[in-house]
Amino acid sequence: MRPDDLPPALPWRPHDWRKEDHLLKVLADNATHYPTQVAMRERDRGIWQEYTWREYHEHVLAFAAGLESYGVRPFEIVQIIGDNRPALYFSMVALGALRAIASPAYPDATPDEIALLAEREDVRCAIVEDQEQVDKLLQIEKERGERYRLVIYDDPRGLAGKMPERFVAFTTVLERGRERLQFEPTLAGDLQQRPSAHDVAVLLHSSGTTGVPKGVPLKHGHVLSAVRNAAQAGYFIEGEQHFAYLPMAWVGDYIFSVGAAFVLRFAVNIPERQETVMRDLREIAPTMFLSSPRAWSGMITRIQVGMSESTLLKRKLYDIFMPYATSLERRRLGGHEPSLVERLWRWLGDFLIYGPIRDQLGLARVQRAYTAGEAIGEDDFLFLRALGVPLRQFYGQTENTALCAAQAADDVKLHTVGRPFPGVEVKIADSGEILVRGDNVFDGYYDNPQASAEALEDGWLHTGDAGYFEEDGSLVVLGRLSEVAYTASGERYVATYIENRIKFSQYVKDVCVIGENRPYLTAIVCIDLEAVGHWAEEHGVAYTSYADLSQKPEVYDLVAGVIAHVNGVLPPGQRIRRFVNLHKPFDPDDGEVTRTRKLRRKVIYERYAPILEALYDPARHEIDFQATITYETGETGVIARLLRLYDVAPAQGE
Repeated sequence: MRPDDLPPALPWRPHDWRKEDHLLKVLADNATHYPTQVAMRERDRGIWQEYTWREYHEHVLAFAAGLESYGVRPFEIVQIIGDNRPALYFSMVALGALRAIASPAYPDATPDEIALLAEREDVRCAIVEDQEQVDKLLQIEKERGERYRLVIYDDPRGLAGKMPERFVAFTTVLERGRERLQFEPTLAGDLQQRPSAHDVAVLLHSSGTTGVPKGVPLKHGHVLSAVRNAAQAGYFIEGEQHFAYLPMAWVGDYIFSVGAAFVLRFAVNIPERQETVMRDLREIAPTMFLSSPRAWSGMITRIQVGMSESTLLKRKLYDIFMPYATSLERRRLGGHEPSLVERLWRWLGDFLIYGPIRDQLGLARVQRAYTAGEAIGEDDFLFLRALGVPLRQFYGQTENTALCAAQAADDVKLHTVGRPFPGVEVKIADSGEILVRGDNVFDGYYDNPQASAEALEDGWLHTGDAGYFEEDGSLVVLGRLSEVAYTASGERYVATYIENRIKFSQYVKDVCVIGENRPYLTAIVCIDLEAVGHWAEEHGVAYTSYADLSQKPEVYDLVAGVIAHVNGVLPPGQRIRRFVNLHKPFDPDDGEVTRTRKLRRKVIYERYAPILEALYDPARHEIDFQATITYETGETGVIARLLRLYDVAPAQGE
């Protein structure tokens, strides 16, 4: 059953802004003025469990009191590890009441990655989701010696009665805190008053694409300023139904599920498991939805796969109405005003096709849909908007609290990220770098004064992104400034720009473009197993594994068509001449991509150096290569394949 529809949302009121506010203050205000309004839901064993704002506040204060009794002190860094869970959100906010610092890690982080952060940040306490995360900490201590004086776990299954005394259940800490609050009447008020806007609310981390991830401390003031800037621009409104499924270690989840949820009283809905996200999304039908370009693309793939397996009538209707809606949306974004006939035809399509698909996806009530993290494919963007999903792009980084600029609902363009939010200054340096200044910008990296000085030179955040402003003030982001490279002939190119255009195809999961100081550009391609596998079944191409499928001649021809299409819109010097389909996907556990799936180019260049050299040897057309892979257990293995080196046909005019 879906949550009851909320009354019409009201725009955020600017006079609510108090510069001295902190997250605990905002939470307490919600508990006082909206005590019975639902603040959070979690699906547990198929049933949605609800927490009101009063209950949320009570859990936070009780857990903070319990944490203090176990020795957690101000400014201590505490790791948070696990999937989205109410207990972990309560924990992050409760740490703020003690002026301690929550440091969330990705739930699929390896023990080595967790240990590296723990050692750099001198972590002695952790709050984790379940046995899987506890086992990682036990493995760390087995290999490196005892580190954690306190580990708190939420889900006791497989743990109760088996752990040392320093491993404690979340409910135990909560009960101890409630007892303290009962016998110490002034404690609740004291906890409420301790934090300030200048305290660090959360310690997040950069993606680590160029090396070890850097710690990014975001203060209460940074978070609240960012949310209020975005609210003034109409980016958020009060009373949203929000679906919290993105990793808690990502800045986007913290800003949406904690910062914006507090300021604008969102109802934060948490899926039962990552495996049930799509089912739970359909039940919640959120009013606002944030996702990455990769996830949006996967959603489109599921639509296409589902339609191909549907009835003949549905396929015919889909083939009629979807191309029409996509074409109409492209013209509309170009300034075309639909005629009455076009609007009627669009309405009919919404009744027959678009509406039912949105409902099936769980997006029937979405009024604000966003994409961020990297560029989204033009075809994907048009498809989703044609479907009736009001998708918009926004731009931000962890260092500027994720909220810097966004497209307005009535001013969406395919190639821009919109205008800066009120309270955020953006300018372009002489080098073409995007610079940002505002109360949402962090004060410097954790324990890294050199990197902080470089990032905040002259009082401006140097984003490392290249871009420019259009005449109407819209910001265009070209890619990472550091990734502007030159071929041996001096041809300038941005690898990420080309890679993103290739990844617009549903058949390509990852791609690494090579060409710096080389005679021409080449690429290592990782196919998307689900999309290519479905294509293979439809076209009678038998295969046994990812490695086998990737080397099929028909699949090479399929990928070559994708690259040839991209080559057709690129200048001659930026076109891909040769490529290889890798026989394994790029994997975070192998160190080839970050947890947010950004390429670690140095690792790829070193690990696949023989392939790179073969791509630039015209006499070679195949290479026998062994790739190292890491299993979920941490053990490694080798997968060998004879890889084909494919020459792409020249574009017309070459």
